[in-house]
Amino acid sequence: MEHDHLSAHTGRHRILHLSDTHLTAHGVDEDGVDATAALDRMLYDARFVPGIDLVVVSGDIADDGSAQGCAGVRERVGRFAAERGIPHVYCTGNHDTRAAFGSVFGTGHLGPDGGDLGLRVTAAGEEHAALSYVAGLRIITLDSLVPGSVHGLVSTAQLAWLRAILSEPADAGSIVVLHHPPIALESSPLMKAVGLRNADDLGAALVGTDVRAVLCGHFHLQLSGSLHGVPVWVTPGVVTRIDLTAPPWLERAVRGAGATVVDLNGADVPMFHTLQARDPMAGTQVYLVDAMSGADVEQEAAQEEGSHEGRSRRTWRRRT
Repeated sequence: MEHDHLSAHTGRHRILHLSDTHLTAHGVDEDGVDATAALDRMLYDARFVPGIDLVVVSGDIADDGSAQGCAGVRERVGRFAAERGIPHVYCTGNHDTRAAFGSVFGTGHLGPDGGDLGLRVTAAGEEHAALSYVAGLRIITLDSLVPGSVHGLVSTAQLAWLRAILSEPADAGSIVVLHHPPIALESSPLMKAVGLRNADDLGAALVGTDVRAVLCGHFHLQLSGSLHGVPVWVTPGVVTRIDLTAPPWLERAVRGAGATVVDLNGADVPMFHTLQARDPMAGTQVYLVDAMSGADVEQEAAQEEGSHEGRSRRTWRRRT
């Protein structure tokens, strides 16, 4: 498929944003979903989207943290990118392990041929923060992984590097990619608890810079907002979607892969629109759990909101 390099001279870029692929060494994730098939379905249904300049995968690449899971995503996304002659970029999520990520993706910034294009932050130690450029657009990936935890954090070393990098504008501006969103719904205390814990620190590093958008995943649903005036977008998950029509004391995940097309149109505010894979099983329940404890629930039994106060807040499910 021939690629339209409109972005080379106009400052316009189009990004396919994927997240939460959750592949494993054997393909099926913790909840019995065929994660490989979900990714294949999403990429197949995105095949006619025109003018894509870049593919971004914002973490939770491997459900089991394995190199095999990472390699499965790199193979499939890499093939999609190679057919279009475009780069593909990855960052870590809470399900990933840094060793496996590094062994498969290097800096996480790969060219159309799979070559490593990124400049990694050496001062951040084992953390995988890096940058690269696509037709003047600076792509910055941050590592918000806190090993053993569901919530995220951007380290002091990464923030210092980010401020230094953003002190000089790029020709077509910058985007920042990380797994944990720095925004959350006010109605969802769990979403706040498992998001980015130092969102204000990240926002302070972005104020007055050329960052045009912050792209995230983790919540397995689409969500938009802003951080200190910078647009933030949370893309829906590939492996499952969190269904917010469930009662507030429950969490329901359903099948149906999603992705986002991000349009950066010169100086205009970015535009985001979602793609949904044409999966005949879309909307089918994968799990229903107590939102606070993570325990499986058989049905939407009527309960008083707040009846779970005092119970341990284990995770945003055990999955996200």
